[in-house]
Order: sequence, then structure tokens, then C-alpha cells
Amino acid sequence: MARLLRAFRGLPFLEVCRRTVGDGAGSCGADTRACLANAGSLTKREPSLTEAEWQKKLTLEQFYVTRRKGTEPPFSGIYLHNEESGMYHCVCCGSPLFSSEKKYCSGTGWPSFSEAHGTSGSDESDTGILRRTDTSLGFPCTEVVCKQCEAHLGHVFPDGPAPSGQRFCINSVALKFKPREH
Repeated sequence: MARLLRAFRGLPFLEVCRRTVGDGAGSCGADTRACLANAGSLTKREPSLTEAEWQKKLTLEQFYVTRRKGTEPPFSGIYLHNEESGMYHCVCCGSPLFSSEKKYCSGTGWPSFSEAHGTSGSDESDTGILRRTDTSLGFPCTEVVCKQCEAHLGHVFPDGPAPSGQRFCINSVALKFKPREH
């Protein structure tokens, strides 16, 4: 296993999957066909910072939410009542995530969006987010993370407005708002 890890050190994720494809199961035991199906979005990721580097770059609250999968208290976020036009970016890496045009008041205490920036219909392949199953809240739900740096942003629920029916419930401290230039 150590030899395998040394052989793949520094290679993009997609190349690692390609080199382990054979009968469909990679040497790590994962189904590499599934890896390849999702690898396009993963190869765009920036090199990850160390925990110490993230702690230096972020405030304590930003670090807690984005790197430790925490949650800011409800009704405390700076963007909850923001009504300016613009784009919400990842506080960690700057990737565009949500447009103010898709922001709405859900009454839940966190900024809510009906879809991610770059969504075309039901396809999220061009967005800056990834969805993951999360059971840490005691029930299964869908975590939303930044595709570029894997920062925890919040969760998405199926109780949003039409036409998407989605409510992206996002922590303000995970975002950096950039107003639209007029």
C-alpha cells in the first residue's frame, strides 16, 4: 500500500483512477468507474492547505464552520438580511457559489438560496458545489461543500420554492459577498 501511495503522489485524482482501472475495482477497493464518473469535478480542486494554514487564513468562526463542519447560530449571520445584488463566494478559496438573484427569506435563520450559481435546469455539474450525505445531525441530510476547496457551507433540503424545490441553507461565515458593479 505504501508503494502504491508513493507511485500516485502528486498525480491528479483522475489520473490515479485511470491507473487503477482494470476490472472496475481499483487497488484501493473502491469502484473506480464511480470515481471516474465524479472525477472531472475533483481534478479542478486547488491543493489543500494544512490545518495550521487554514487556521491562519480564517477567523475562528470561519475555521469552525468551513473546516470542522460547524454551524453558526441562527439569525446571527451577516448575510441573512443582505438584499444587495451580487455574488456570494466561498470565504476559503473565492469560488462563486450563489447569486443574490436566487436568495430568498426562508425564515430559518440562515441565508437561503433556491439553486447554486451555474445551475442549468437540474444539472449542477457546472456549479461550485458538491453534495454529500451527512448523518452527523442524527438523521440523513445532504451537506453542501465547495467543489474547489471542500469547505463546509451548509445543507440543502427539499422544501424550497418552485421551480427547484430546494433550500440551500448556508452559513454566512462560509461566504464572502461581492456586490454587483453597476
